Amino acid sequence: MRLTILGGGGFRVPLVYRALAAGSPVTEVVLHDVAPARLAAIGAVLAEMAALARRDAPAVRTTTDLDAALAGARFVFSAMRVGGLAGRTVDERVALDHGLLGQETTGPGGIAYGLRTVPVAVRVAERVAALAPDAWVVNFTNPAGMITEAMQRVLGDRVVGICDSPAGLVHRAARALGVPPDGLAVDYVGLNHLGWLRALRVDGVDLLPRLLADDAALATVEEVRLVGADWVRALGALPNEYLYYFYRAREAVAAIRAAPSTRGEFLLAQQERFYAGHGDALRRWTAVREERDATYMAEGRAASGAGERAVEDVAAGGYEGVALDLVAALSGGPARAMILDVRNGSTVPGLPPEAVVEVPCLAGPHGVTPLATAPLTGAMLGLVQQVKAVEQDTIEAALTGSSALALRAFAQHPLVDSVAVAQDLLAAYLRP
Repeated sequence: MRLTILGGGGFRVPLVYRALAAGSPVTEVVLHDVAPARLAAIGAVLAEMAALARRDAPAVRTTTDLDAALAGARFVFSAMRVGGLAGRTVDERVALDHGLLGQETTGPGGIAYGLRTVPVAVRVAERVAALAPDAWVVNFTNPAGMITEAMQRVLGDRVVGICDSPAGLVHRAARALGVPPDGLAVDYVGLNHLGWLRALRVDGVDLLPRLLADDAALATVEEVRLVGADWVRALGALPNEYLYYFYRAREAVAAIRAAPSTRGEFLLAQQERFYAGHGDALRRWTAVREERDATYMAEGRAASGAGERAVEDVAAGGYEGVALDLVAALSGGPARAMILDVRNGSTVPGLPPEAVVEVPCLAGPHGVTPLATAPLTGAMLGLVQQVKAVEQDTIEAALTGSSALALRAFAQHPLVDSVAVAQDLLAAYLRP
């Protein structure tokens, strides 16, 4: 079975390969990237991983030819970063220069990233349709919900978006309750990087109220430490970690502006050192990855007093586990419940049928089916509707070149407080 990874020279690709080497139906991995030097560096890391594997690791092939990479693929992982980390630093700094959140998926930076990425993602989807029409596309490319929705215009339900944040939240809540996460029935609903865990049921009994009432247990959940226990109790739900940027927007902006560098700038400098290095590829990559994991959302944890990441959270891994669980299920393994980014249909009332939402689904040889969920109401529904409207305006602006739609996307985002500022943002992001 052939797996193609788009953005194959990306720094996190070895995480996927390590999981594949531990056991997977995938026999060949094709890495595609537009940067030959990055492909070579990551290829060297994977070669060392394969040599250390206890079983036959998947063969690896690298190419800069998109069509050659896609031909014959059973699965396509989209992990592209259009504009690279240099583009991310611009996305962050332009927003910060206007006193707004500078983050790659949330707020103005996410809109700018989407405007740049949607056309490329749609062209990729068209090549997948031509060369590998039966392939499943698993999208990691951010902003994941927006890019998944754009690619579905070409490939329909064969594009599924993934994120490790919801699964991480469920695992942290289960650990706080002292129950195994695999035995839970989960009520989670929202958009990518904007959702809430509203119930955790064992044998039909919701354990979330017990967790919300337990100060000590609640304090072990990182998302709670980010936004505050009082606010979580007021919500009656556990928020996705990225909702910190909405619920503590002023503190988030202040913390990022006070830091010596943005997250993008930190990663750019860090990864430039890695890609420029020679020899001991796996050792160098591992050292950089450990530093990267330890500093994830560091400014938010510092500003909120959340403290260091839990050792268990760092060790648990991330999106690669979600992706390979999905591959196993779609390849004939046991069906499993997973939180995924899929076409809404009628799953979340109040959102358009074509909107991509993040909800529990049943994945198996049949495909991916969203599970019934209780409706969103009140402020949660309003926030989701507003952000989804921004995402859809961004997609249309990216595909049509409409500056009016791009302006509307910036101006109507809940983290942008003025049409005049939105006009300035658009002009700044368009500046060469």
